[in-house]
Amino acid sequence: MTHAYQEIYRSNAQAMLGDAFDYGINACHIPGSSFVKLFSASTISKRLENGEPSYLSGKSGIEVAMEILTETTGKVPDAAPQEHFGRSREYWIGWACAYYQWFSGRSYSDIFQAVPFEELQKLYDPLHEADITKFADILDARMREFFADTNLKRIRTAYGCTQAELAKRSGVSLRSIQMYEQRNKDINKASAETLLRLSKVLGCTMEDLMEK
Repeated sequence: MTHAYQEIYRSNAQAMLGDAFDYGINACHIPGSSFVKLFSASTISKRLENGEPSYLSGKSGIEVAMEILTETTGKVPDAAPQEHFGRSREYWIGWACAYYQWFSGRSYSDIFQAVPFEELQKLYDPLHEADITKFADILDARMREFFADTNLKRIRTAYGCTQAELAKRSGVSLRSIQMYEQRNKDINKASAETLLRLSKVLGCTMEDLMEK
């Protein structure tokens, strides 16, 4: 699987976003659902998704939270960081979501759209002491449920092309296309030639057809 950025930055990203969530929600008293919306709408979330070193290793979580709130609300927060022992629930949510974003390469906007903050809160008690891969597995399942159509089906439909037309023009068998769209075959394991043929017909990149 291709991750969002180099693994050497992952632990920093997790700790930083955990601190950002803890500060924004607990110190600034912003409701969690509101904070994730502000975060997802900010340019900071995109910089984290792209693995910009200046953010992933050059800023503290509190600095990042302040940038998020200043950019999206126009007000500089003046709340003092709260001392706490151990991880708060809000810290864990930011920490775990940073891992999943790195793991999956999905956008934070998509993640919080499919799994709202309230649902993430409910995952804390059963999962905060479990291996992080269990959290990733649960979010993967939620993402597949929420974004039901595969990228291939979504792009093909938007292009206005039937499965039969795509098969004829690309040279990829109709049965293969059907199985990719039904997730009975993993398009991520398709040959480069197959992906290239499909992408040429649909006017997209090979990466656009792959599932995250």
